[in-house]
Amino acid sequence: MAKEMDGFNFEQRHGKARVRVGRVWRSKDGRPHSMVEWNVNISLLSNCTGAYVRDDNSDIVATDTMKNTVYVKAKECSEQLSAEEFAILLGKHFTSFYAQVFTAIIKVVEKPWERVSVNGQAHEHGFKLGSEKHTAEAIVQKSGILQLTSGIEGLSLLKTTKSGFEGFIRDKYTALPETRERMLATEVTASWRYSYESVSSIPEKPLYFNECFLNVKKVLADTFFGPPDGGVYSASVQSTLFHMAKAVLSRFTDISSVQLKMPNIHFLPVNISSKDIGVIVKFNDDVYLPTDEPHGSIEATLSRFWSKM
Repeated sequence: MAKEMDGFNFEQRHGKARVRVGRVWRSKDGRPHSMVEWNVNISLLSNCTGAYVRDDNSDIVATDTMKNTVYVKAKECSEQLSAEEFAILLGKHFTSFYAQVFTAIIKVVEKPWERVSVNGQAHEHGFKLGSEKHTAEAIVQKSGILQLTSGIEGLSLLKTTKSGFEGFIRDKYTALPETRERMLATEVTASWRYSYESVSSIPEKPLYFNECFLNVKKVLADTFFGPPDGGVYSASVQSTLFHMAKAVLSRFTDISSVQLKMPNIHFLPVNISSKDIGVIVKFNDDVYLPTDEPHGSIEATLSRFWSKM
């Protein structure tokens, strides 16, 4: 919210970034332990302009206090909860506990610790680091209005065939040949906005958003690959991105919009020859040079008509 200060528009926020917290839930009845590692970012919109213009810090919530609050609230969570639920919990606290705070923006990135299996059996307290990160952002207003977004970072997908790129613009700068046979690889960054508009409207089912995260990830991957026998042809990264986003909205009615960023990570055909020997390596859809710099950058957002994203 902008305010006029000395003839200028003035907007401000402050917070604490990269608050790392690990939380273990130890069962006393013999069930496996559960754990999470979160990286929390807090940003508060508040009425504390006096600190900027009058050297008056009386309305400032110290960022060190915000850091401590993360650990206190993690301690108070006696039952396992999702990153989304923790973000909402923190947002509710800051907007209700401090009169001058009218909006809290809480971002949480969950490190992908996964339970290990030993001899085919899930270990009760052993974990290994996976790949895709689970992200969540809750924007909570003092009135209870909520904007909730979840996401995935680092979802690496690759298929060795059923991909091509034809019919694009050709001009004097174009060297890329057309093809109906190429590798397709990407590292998906996805975010999706839920349709819940208030803190009181979110589902009360435990770990609901963890379940949603896993299901959305599966739909994205399944759409990218297609059926296990034969797969599905990709005419471009753009086409595959659209079908992935559409599949998510078709499957999950409480998601109002999906944003996907899908860099085209290239596997370049290897052909090597010399004047003395001639052909040393002739490419036959078999030997590639993997490279991620430079790469194609493709992103888009698909929303329902009533979405506010």
